[in-house]
Amino acid sequence: MSLDQSATGTDSTGLAVLDDAECLRLLASVPLGRIAVSDRALPSVLPVYFLLLGRTVLLRVSGAGRLAAATRAAVVAFEADEMGPSGGWSVLGIGRTRTVRPDERAAASGLRRWGVGEHDRFVAVGLEMLTGRRLPPPTG
Repeated sequence: MSLDQSATGTDSTGLAVLDDAECLRLLASVPLGRIAVSDRALPSVLPVYFLLLGRTVLLRVSGAGRLAAATRAAVVAFEADEMGPSGGWSVLGIGRTRTVRPDERAAASGLRRWGVGEHDRFVAVGLEMLTGRRLPPPTG
């Protein structure tokens, strides 16, 4: 089976490896991702609505929630993907969280809230490492 070949080639499983520019383009095309954090010394992966500005993921979270606590000056992973009948993609980024700047807060103020209650805290994740793969169509 022929796989889409990117400029960076394929990985050891034959999946096409995406370059940083393509990873960022794909991340910007979807509103929902997952953030992986350490919550009370245990791994936790949570769905989040996000906005991508350059290499920064912006999130809106409840200031009193576990996610807010877990994203204070932390190293986190962020993932988004899309899959359809003709195939898909997956992008994973790793970076440090920080307080948002005023311009970022303004840009993220329209972000959809996850769940009910106050979501008055904004978190920025600077993507320091990016990796992505093009996925083949599902089988069976």
